[in-house]
Amino acid sequence: MKRKFVLFMVVMMLGLLLNACAGRNDETAPAPGATGTASPPPAKNVTINMFQFKVEIAEALDKLKNEYESSHPGVKLNIETVGGGADYGAALKAKFTSGAEPDVFNNGGFNELITWADKIEDLTDQPWVADVLDVAKKPMTKDGKLFGMPMNMEGYGFIYNKDMFQKAGITTLPKTLSELKDACSKLKAAGMIPFANGYGEWWVLGIHNFNVGVAHHDNPTQWVTEKNEGKVKIAGDKVFEEWANMLDLTLDNSNKNPLTTDYNTQVTLFASGETAMMQQGNWTQVQIDKISPNLNMGVLPMPINDNAEENDKLLVGVPSNWVVNKNSKVKEEAKEFLNWLVTSDVGKDYIVNQFKFIPAFKSIEVKDEKALGPIASDIMAYSAAGKVLSWHWFNYPDGLINELGAIIQSYVKNKNRNSMFSEMDKQWERLSKK
Repeated sequence: MKRKFVLFMVVMMLGLLLNACAGRNDETAPAPGATGTASPPPAKNVTINMFQFKVEIAEALDKLKNEYESSHPGVKLNIETVGGGADYGAALKAKFTSGAEPDVFNNGGFNELITWADKIEDLTDQPWVADVLDVAKKPMTKDGKLFGMPMNMEGYGFIYNKDMFQKAGITTLPKTLSELKDACSKLKAAGMIPFANGYGEWWVLGIHNFNVGVAHHDNPTQWVTEKNEGKVKIAGDKVFEEWANMLDLTLDNSNKNPLTTDYNTQVTLFASGETAMMQQGNWTQVQIDKISPNLNMGVLPMPINDNAEENDKLLVGVPSNWVVNKNSKVKEEAKEFLNWLVTSDVGKDYIVNQFKFIPAFKSIEVKDEKALGPIASDIMAYSAAGKVLSWHWFNYPDGLINELGAIIQSYVKNKNRNSMFSEMDKQWERLSKK
C-alpha cells in the first residue's frame, strides 16, 4: 500500500507540473524531524487567531484545538470559519480593514499571493518545507521563496452513487457527454433524479464548473495568460460552447430549484440517496459520512464532448494554503503550530483520518486508502494514471470568480448563451485592467 501511494504521489507531481505556471523553488530548508514529537514549549499566554474557510473540517479543527492546547500550555487557538455560501475573500478583507487581522489565514496562491504579498510571512526557512510535494509548492512560490503551507491535494468531478447506477442498468461508466446523457435517461426512466445541483452557491459555478472549460484548452495556463492580456475571447470559443452543453445537461436533469439549493442541501440530497450524482470533490466525504456512512460511491469525469480520451480525467490541485500574517505579534507561535500540524503524530493523524485530506507532504503516509474514503481513492487512482486536468482560477483577475458565478447563475435563469459569454468577456476585461 505504501509503495502504491508513493507511486501516486510521483505521478501526480509529473502530471500537474506540466500545467504549473509559477517559478521554480530552490529552498534549502532542512527536513522535518523524524519523530515529530518535540517537547512542549514553555507557557506563553498567547492566543493565535485563525481565520479559515473549510467548513467541512470545522468540527475536527475544534477537536484539534483541544489537542494542541493541552500539549502547549499557555497557547490558545481561536478558530473562526467562514465558508459554505459565504465569500471568504470578502470576509478576510473585512477582517483586515477592521483591524482584527488574523494571525493565520488561507490563501490560494498565484495571483492571490500577489494580492496579499504585503501581509504574508516568508516561510522558506521552516522545517517542513523540504517535505512538501514539489507540485504543491508552486501556488505559493514567488521569487524563489515559499509563502504558504499547502493544506492538501483535492480533486473533483461528478460524484455518483454506484448502487443507483446499478439499479438503473448503467453498466458502463460514462466518459463522454453522450454517454452521460444516456446515463441520465436511464436514471430518469428508473424514477431517479440524476443530479443534485447546488447552483445557489456562486463558487460551485464560478470556480469549479467554469474551470472545466478552461482546463480543456490545449494549453490552459497560456489561455488564461492571454485572456488576462485581452488577446482571446470566450464568445466564439469552441471549448466553452462544449462546456455550456455539459452545463445544460446538468440543468435538464436536475433537482428542483437548483438556484436556491445551497451546498449543504446539495450534499444532503446526494448523501441521502435522493439523487444519483452531484458536482463536488473529496472535501464532501466527511459530511456524506455523517449522513450515510459507507455510501457506495465514486467519481466520474465531467465530459464536455464525445472524445473519451480527452474527457476521462478528474480535476486536481491545491485548494488553499495556510499563511502567517507577517505583522502578527504571535507569528512565531503561529509558525510553531503549523509545524506541529504536519510533523507531529497527532497532527498527521488529523490530516488523514479526521480531515480526510490527501496529504501534500511526502512523509505523511496514507497507510490505508479506505481511511480517506472512496472519493479520494478514485482521485488518487486517476492521479496515479496521469489522468488529471488542472485548476486555474487562482490566476484570474481578483474578484472575477464571483462575477463568473453570478453570470452563470443568470444563465441558469434565462438560458441566453450569447449573453453569458459576452458578459464574461466584459467582466474579465474590466477586472484585468484594475
